[in-house]
Amino acid sequence: MRRWWGVIAGVVGLVLFAAIQWGEPQAAQDEKTVRISGAFALYPLAVRWSEEFRRTHPKVRFDITGGGAGKGITDALAGLVDIGMVSREPHPEELQKGALFIPVAKDAVVATINEHNPVRSLLLRKGVTRQVLREIWVTQRIKTWGEVVGTKEASPLHVYTRADAAGAAETWAKFLVGKDGKQEDLKGTGVSGDPGMAAAVARDPLAIGYNNIGFAYDQRTGKPVKGLLVLPLDLNGNGKLDRSENFYATCNQLLRAIADGRYPSPPARTLYFVMKGKPKGIVAEFLRWVLTDGQKIAPDAGFIPLNKTAVLTALRQVR
Repeated sequence: MRRWWGVIAGVVGLVLFAAIQWGEPQAAQDEKTVRISGAFALYPLAVRWSEEFRRTHPKVRFDITGGGAGKGITDALAGLVDIGMVSREPHPEELQKGALFIPVAKDAVVATINEHNPVRSLLLRKGVTRQVLREIWVTQRIKTWGEVVGTKEASPLHVYTRADAAGAAETWAKFLVGKDGKQEDLKGTGVSGDPGMAAAVARDPLAIGYNNIGFAYDQRTGKPVKGLLVLPLDLNGNGKLDRSENFYATCNQLLRAIADGRYPSPPARTLYFVMKGKPKGIVAEFLRWVLTDGQKIAPDAGFIPLNKTAVLTALRQVR
């Protein structure tokens, strides 16, 4: 009897060994996960890229979360993710810690107002100057919507800014203050995340905020998200919105203006994938794909692809 139990145990052992070698555990072992976190600006495009990449790499899994540019760079440097999404320029101390910034696309930050704003028609006809925006967010000298458009409208401004460490906020500060602008220069009621900012402005008729274009425009229709209007900029300061400055009705119009330099930089900016040190394996392969085939997807997702020179420079960093 003992002999038969030995035979049975041996068969069971062989079956278990086969399962370990060729069954589900082996399939799981073959799968690879790429972990990505960070800027809300890049989140929609990163998701699109992951979906397309998996068509030819079905065993690769992606774990993608938002949380802001600050989270992306912190997670990448701490080794918590393979790739951090960052929507601002690198800081010297980040480079000193080994952060590798790879440009992957371009977009912009825009000022947003509620679609029921009390001086909506004047705002869309005249636009606003950079100086007026500075006096709304930085010095806070402008307190009412009448002061914004030069009328007696007494409705107060409800100014919103980002509470989380955000590339959009730093980019907006640099536009209003200059190259030394920081997120801390912007005053207003703090809200977290691009979705939080868009929701706050959409429910408050007296609100003014700023959003990455991916959250200001509905990517299905190309028009501003329901409840929002994108506030035009009077770039030459002549008190009216000239034809050459009027490109906010659809996302595609704005993207063309960014691409040909009619929309200023900042708030137009480069978006980055960030790693601690040079990428390897499937992460490097994914990055090479993003910089080649992935660039073709960027316009459909509401982003501007890199030019050929930028792509070649970035590919040298990945190889």
